[in-house]
Amino acid sequence: MLQEASELIGLQVYTSAGVFLGNVANLVVDVDENKVQGLFITSTNPLLVEGSKSVNVPYRWISSIGDIVILKYFPKRVAVKKGAKAKPEKAPE
Repeated sequence: MLQEASELIGLQVYTSAGVFLGNVANLVVDVDENKVQGLFITSTNPLLVEGSKSVNVPYRWISSIGDIVILKYFPKRVAVKKGAKAKPEKAPE
């Protein structure tokens, strides 16, 4: 089933264990290959992402998309690197 990109914005994202991760703020698109690379998640759960930083979740980590997004994988915790500037952080691969 095809979905409009705009329909994904604002969806809640949960881990496979049912833990709330955050909300979809944007899509990360590879324009050269015409495909979605991942979802940019904001307002993240501080229990999963240090400092509630925004993260990029690779598309291959997504299990399903419907009324919510369910991930098949997400690290136990994403930490901010020492000396990192205040900018969106990518999730580890």
